[in-house]
Amino acid sequence: MKYKKVLSTAMAVTLAGSLLAACSNDKKNNTDTASPSASATNSPAESQASQENKTPQEFRFTLASEPPSLDPALMTDAQSSIVASGLYDGLTRLSPDGVPEPAIAKEWTMSDDGKTYTFKLRDDAKWSNGDPVTAHDFEYSWKRALNPETASEYAYMLFYIENGEKYNDGKATVDEVGVKALDDTTLEVKLASATPYFNSLIAHYTFWPVHPASVDGKPEWAADAKTMVTNGPFLLKEWAHGDKLVLTKNPDYYNAAKVSFDTVTISLVEDDSTVYNLYETGKIDWIGAQAGSVPSDRVPQLVADGKAEIKEIASTYYYLFNNTQKPFDNVKVRKAFSMAIDRQAIIDNVTKANQTPAYALIPPSIGGLDGKNFREMYPDNSYISENVDEAKKLLAEGLAESGLDKFPETTLLYNTNEGHKAIAEAVVDMWRKNLGVEVKLSNQEWGTFLESRKAQQFNVARSGWGADFNHAINFSYDLIHPKSGNNDGKYNNPAVGKALDDAIAASDEKTRLDLIAQAEKTAVAEDMGVMPIYYYTTVTMKKDGFEDVVSDYAGHLDWAFGKKN
Repeated sequence: MKYKKVLSTAMAVTLAGSLLAACSNDKKNNTDTASPSASATNSPAESQASQENKTPQEFRFTLASEPPSLDPALMTDAQSSIVASGLYDGLTRLSPDGVPEPAIAKEWTMSDDGKTYTFKLRDDAKWSNGDPVTAHDFEYSWKRALNPETASEYAYMLFYIENGEKYNDGKATVDEVGVKALDDTTLEVKLASATPYFNSLIAHYTFWPVHPASVDGKPEWAADAKTMVTNGPFLLKEWAHGDKLVLTKNPDYYNAAKVSFDTVTISLVEDDSTVYNLYETGKIDWIGAQAGSVPSDRVPQLVADGKAEIKEIASTYYYLFNNTQKPFDNVKVRKAFSMAIDRQAIIDNVTKANQTPAYALIPPSIGGLDGKNFREMYPDNSYISENVDEAKKLLAEGLAESGLDKFPETTLLYNTNEGHKAIAEAVVDMWRKNLGVEVKLSNQEWGTFLESRKAQQFNVARSGWGADFNHAINFSYDLIHPKSGNNDGKYNNPAVGKALDDAIAASDEKTRLDLIAQAEKTAVAEDMGVMPIYYYTTVTMKKDGFEDVVSDYAGHLDWAFGKKN
């Protein structure tokens, strides 16, 4: 998922003790009544009656900019997903630790070969207009996301489905896609190959349902509170564009007893200092995890005073090179720029939140096998050498190979934010001192910035990626596969694409991870298709009395089932 802020996919079972154990149980009906999503059986009326006399609860936080879209098929970023996580429910929902739990699907079975899933849906889930949520809605929504006319950047997330990629490429019909509603409450999904993390994958917003009658022929349906029909724990009551969004509790939500907040107010505030002042004056209740940022110069003291916390998260901060334009179509130039920066100095002097230097894309908190995380199995410390002399040599050679007698005019693009600006200034200064090149800076509002990146209207651009689910494939296929809609730098090495395709089709997890590691090493160590800078942490502040409002494992604000005592 595209990351917006500076400081700030989960397997059905964990691969190293927390995510692969559940995979072995997927062939059984998932009816774990201990999970919060599966346990609530109160009717909406009972839930409402039980809370009639309670004091109204409100939760307030900020986002740095307008969500570009609240259409699940078109969303790509953390800003949108934080809002939408309260508006929609998919078949499963990830816990803050990244473990899939039942949501609209109350149980499911898996075939012996791991390629066919049958989901049984709840019969009490409703759309906000009162219509029932059915398996037909999921079939419609998944096929809509795959439809090339929808132009979903995340369509590749559904390529796991049989004929999903072929339909997206125009080589199969919609009826050949392996998802089918057998009746109103039964959804059958056929996969191209066994995918042990599929129950986590379907928690991603691209797999969320939309209400067909509200979407067909209405391209702007998700841009106004009045036209949005949703199925989650909250309703979008107000969307004052450029100012705020107000969400209210959905009384007809099937698990309404678990929802404590009556109102959630999300103010759109770009400036970090302003966000901090709102917190200090009691006007918001939370900062961090993509919902506002603590000013970096205040972080050390706030942490020392116990007023802020730092948490390692599954996210990576990196720069994109436009691999289609000179001079960054030359690997030696890309390597020179990456070798000429001091990652630890950026952490120590700019970000100041205990981040870890990144020499690859997959962060340390992503799971591996046998009790080890991915980076323990495949260390990245040899992928990039920070060597100024070698960087100068490579830059000269790369420019000569490109037929350039001097370094061309180049701009580093970032989305408007104090932290991103400070990092960009530090990096540009290092390039100036170590390579003798001048790089201009340019900033854009978040939505415009995403459009510019998508259209390759940049030379170098800031980027960040947070886990959609806890698996290394989410930081590799998504970011460096030639077909990925999130490969904004258009890095293209067919060998990397093949390794990742083979990884998805692999029959065992060790082979899958070996192929992913091979692809990542090629893309970074050999090709420098992108420039990793650091593995994120998130700095959070929360007002007293709030519970179950947290930064999840990936660094996203998890708020929908919070409460205030």
